[in-house]
Amino acid sequence: MSGILFAFLLTLLAGLATGLGGCVVFFTRPENKKALSVCLSFAAGVMLYISFAEILLKGFENLEHAYGEGMGYMIASIAFFAGVGLMALIDRLVPHSEGIRQTEPSENNKPPGRREARRGDLKRTGVMSALAIGIHNFPEGFITFMAAMYDPALGAAIAVAVAIHNIPEGIAMAAPLYYATGSKAKAVFISAASGLTEPLGGLIAWFALQRIFDDVGAVFGITFAAVGGIMVFVAIHQLLPTACKYGTHAFVMKWLFAGMAVMAASLVVMGFVV
Repeated sequence: MSGILFAFLLTLLAGLATGLGGCVVFFTRPENKKALSVCLSFAAGVMLYISFAEILLKGFENLEHAYGEGMGYMIASIAFFAGVGLMALIDRLVPHSEGIRQTEPSENNKPPGRREARRGDLKRTGVMSALAIGIHNFPEGFITFMAAMYDPALGAAIAVAVAIHNIPEGIAMAAPLYYATGSKAKAVFISAASGLTEPLGGLIAWFALQRIFDDVGAVFGITFAAVGGIMVFVAIHQLLPTACKYGTHAFVMKWLFAGMAVMAASLVVMGFVV
């Protein structure tokens, strides 16, 4: 029981780091549109880099190991675009405003309807980011939990590395939600709640997958590939267009690559400690 408790606490702490990233909203103000552009651009860079450099690659590796190189690559590719298609369907079903211009008057001078439309778009961006990151944290929790059960030291190292790169992910959902609602507490709460899928994923995967599926590696590979597609869709379709409404192209690109660099650094740390 103590081993299960230790593994659960590790995944819980790693997941709560997402909420720590969400605390960035305590250092910004709703009227600071430049800060919003920074947060969204940075978050897009984080999500794009981790999707292609880690999540999708792990999907390929697991599926190629289970089914061979050709078949594994095909299944992973299908799962990736299935993730894209799933988020595209959700995006189509969720009501949102259309035709908001790139260049608009200041927030205070906008007609009330236009302000509400913009806030609605930001809220959608935050909710979809929370959904994508929450799904991503599920298999991540599985890894941490399983590693801690078999080797507590390895589990602790993975949990620390996961927590490091969960922090910037919290920005992806907290920033747009804060700017949409004006509530710092709500933004931080939702980002922290999204991180709780990590310990939940660990427990469910441990007690269910090993009893239901003969090849957990294949299920894990499909999940990762699909999550990669989900996160790429959110970054390209939601985060970047919204960031460009509040900052110039050069400004957005600068912070996009900054987000990639931070995530790359966290993965380098993971490579040394694991």
